[in-house]
Amino acid sequence: MIREKAIETLAIEAEAVKQLEGRIDDEFEAAVRCILACSARVVVTGMGKSGHVGRKIAATLASTGTPAFFMHPAEAFHGDLGMVTEHDVVIAISNSGETAEVVNILPIIRRIGAKIIALCGRRESALGKNSDYFIDVSVEREACPLGLAPTASTTATLAMGDAIAVALMSMRNFTKQDFALFHPGGSLGRRLLLKVSDVMHTGKENPLIHCDKTAKDALFVMTDTGLGAASVIDEDGHFVGLITDGIIRRALAKDYKFLDEPVRAIMFKEPLSIGPDELAASALSVMDKHKPRPVTVLPVIDSANNPVGMVHLTDLLRQGVV
Repeated sequence: MIREKAIETLAIEAEAVKQLEGRIDDEFEAAVRCILACSARVVVTGMGKSGHVGRKIAATLASTGTPAFFMHPAEAFHGDLGMVTEHDVVIAISNSGETAEVVNILPIIRRIGAKIIALCGRRESALGKNSDYFIDVSVEREACPLGLAPTASTTATLAMGDAIAVALMSMRNFTKQDFALFHPGGSLGRRLLLKVSDVMHTGKENPLIHCDKTAKDALFVMTDTGLGAASVIDEDGHFVGLITDGIIRRALAKDYKFLDEPVRAIMFKEPLSIGPDELAASALSVMDKHKPRPVTVLPVIDSANNPVGMVHLTDLLRQGVV
């Protein structure tokens, strides 16, 4: 019984969404173009379950390049209509089209001068008749066995809201970088926006050692910074190689006398490196792809071949660049 009812619910809601395909018509396109031409914001409103769906639609629009916010219709009737301007577009949601709180604010929105797009199940309803654009989200039946709880209807409305948002994204040529800009706290935002210069160690935290200094000197420098490596520089301060604690450990296993040798004799002469303007995600990729095993530190070299920083794997992981 449980499985059968669950499967039936999914089938009813899937069919409700499927039927929306035939309603992507000229009026839908005109509504989307109306939003594209909007110089202000999209104001989404709805009561009850339609309001919850409206909040999600507004959030999706706002995060995909269309400035939008949700306005509670009851609060709107008591002052919040002051947030609506003549340059806005209002998306009003009501399955019946007769929701009192929504219908009551339509004349004021009309007087303000904002355009109204109805996401509604009945064109002949009060909402349908008082909208500039009508988008049909009606369903044949709800998944609720009583036919009362909004189920298939809210799913269809939510899907239509996504259809509007995605159509707008395409028309605006919205990119991954744009999406990341609006989601700086998410992992995608960090991968697409965070640069090596944002996470690298600089100044006194950037370990440097002259190529004529000894391996013992390098050991002290690396110990001070705790990064396990140091960029090797020449007389002009240019990058010529990298010394790591791994090099020193392997050399110690053979002969401790090497500690008095110059760094240039044991350093990596052509180590992996990265530029400060590269994405932090690129640094992680360089580390992961190194064979036979990944490296954990990269010197950061600018266009003049100066070692301007050092980035460690733990810095990238700490920032969530995964």
